[in-house]
Amino acid sequence: MKGKIGLVVGLGVGYVLGTRAGRERYEQIKTQWLKVWHLDPVQKQVTRAQDFAKAQAAAVPGALWTGAVKVVKAVSSTGTPEQRLHSAADAAKDAAEDVAEAAKDAAAEAKRTTATKTAARSTTSKSSGTAKKKTPEAE
Repeated sequence: MKGKIGLVVGLGVGYVLGTRAGRERYEQIKTQWLKVWHLDPVQKQVTRAQDFAKAQAAAVPGALWTGAVKVVKAVSSTGTPEQRLHSAADAAKDAAEDVAEAAKDAAAEAKRTTATKTAARSTTSKSSGTAKKKTPEAE
């Protein structure tokens, strides 16, 4: 799917940049693009994507911060230098596991959201299509 999108974008960019029609055609294309971009359904999806990205981006830095706090507390705790070192190493391992888990959760949520949207679109397009009548020849 990414390859197809990249191909279409590449062809479009190549056409716009390489067209011999000049500035006038470029302005026509730009005007049409801006009309599409400013449509309510497009802007609604842009807003949803931005909100989703903000929500997912907050998970990993939060885990990093919590891990850093744990390591600092372990280093500044009482005990021998060896005990503090072991405590800090354990806290760092736990923090690394927490960050990895947060990243996995964010990725899983992104996949779930994408799958849900795809299924909803598929269901919508199927229900809005016209039903074909079966003919005796088709059976």
